Amino acid sequence: MAGRSGEEARPSAAALALGGCIALAAAMGIGRFVYTPILPFMEQGLGLTKAEAGWIASANFLGYLLGALAASRSHLPGGQRAWFLAALALSALTTLAMGLVDGMAVFLVLRFVGGVASAFVLIFASALVLERLTAAGRGGLSAVHFAGVGCGIAASALLVAGLAGAGQDWRVLWLASGGLSILALGLVFFLVPPAPEGGAAAPASDGGGRARRRLALLTTAYGLFGFGYVITATFISSLVRASPELQPIEPLVWLAVGLSAVPSVALWTWIGGRLGYHRSFVIACLLEAAGVAMTVLAENALAVIAGAALLGGTFMGLTAVGLIHARRLSGGNPRRSLALMTAAFGLGQMIGPAFAGYAYRLGDSFLAPSLTAAAALVIAAALAMRTAADNSGAVH
Repeated sequence: MAGRSGEEARPSAAALALGGCIALAAAMGIGRFVYTPILPFMEQGLGLTKAEAGWIASANFLGYLLGALAASRSHLPGGQRAWFLAALALSALTTLAMGLVDGMAVFLVLRFVGGVASAFVLIFASALVLERLTAAGRGGLSAVHFAGVGCGIAASALLVAGLAGAGQDWRVLWLASGGLSILALGLVFFLVPPAPEGGAAAPASDGGGRARRRLALLTTAYGLFGFGYVITATFISSLVRASPELQPIEPLVWLAVGLSAVPSVALWTWIGGRLGYHRSFVIACLLEAAGVAMTVLAENALAVIAGAALLGGTFMGLTAVGLIHARRLSGGNPRRSLALMTAAFGLGQMIGPAFAGYAYRLGDSFLAPSLTAAAALVIAAALAMRTAADNSGAVH
């Protein structure tokens, strides 16, 4: 009977991880990040300035920040799965609606609401999927769950490149992205069933004063990481398009980000399990800082693609490792700590695009904001070095 039970759990756990993967692909990889490859077409079709483009991005990140704070509330009416599916639907609909309007005010509202929805999807999907995978003894499948962001980025890069190559405008790019997200919602509904009864989370525990201090340092580092990655993640397609020498690789740079993000969670969690999650976070931050700097300092296409790959190969790994490390520092029910980490991340990435947009207007270049972002990542690495947990090299 035990063997049979284990066999029945395997496909269920795999389906659950796949459902989490598809949810993050839709709400994060597409809902959050498809703006990057579509932005150059919006700039061309609507005459958006870099400052306006930065405000649209920041509206999404402000929504993400406030959504994370709202999701941190210990008591929300209704079940977690209902919030999760409603947020996933809202993310898909706001993505679709971006192709039906053309006013700046409406863009800001839609991206804000989409940001709120994406934060709820990340937090509630992780709560639903990761805890159940851990309880089933299949915690290693968390890498599949987090790989969804990279899968969504890669899928959106191919979708945008294909439709743009067929002569479609920015409106069609948004409509197609929203339609793909709606299809994902249908799959997730069946792959992530309601949690079994009696699966209440463990009571919250603060882990003591030392753990709280480490968690505060990690949260600060996570916010700096949010600022450090987002300028390049928002403007890399526009940056490449602005250079005649680099224009031919425009469809490739975002694809490089997405493809390198897919295996990154497995890689960085594997490193975390062996060297400690704080060291994994530090190494990834330093590599990401190098990638961000390369995108503005490099003088040839191959180096820019390599910088894009370093960004993609670290930012989702950092997202996952940071949340895993916070979960281990928190003890008990980690949803509040995960939400506050996500809020700090949201604050950093909300500031980044607006800062970059105005800095670009002053210097007509992304050099200064990108190097500032790289410096923030180095500081994040220094803070994270001080967050080692007890037995941090163990796999949990």
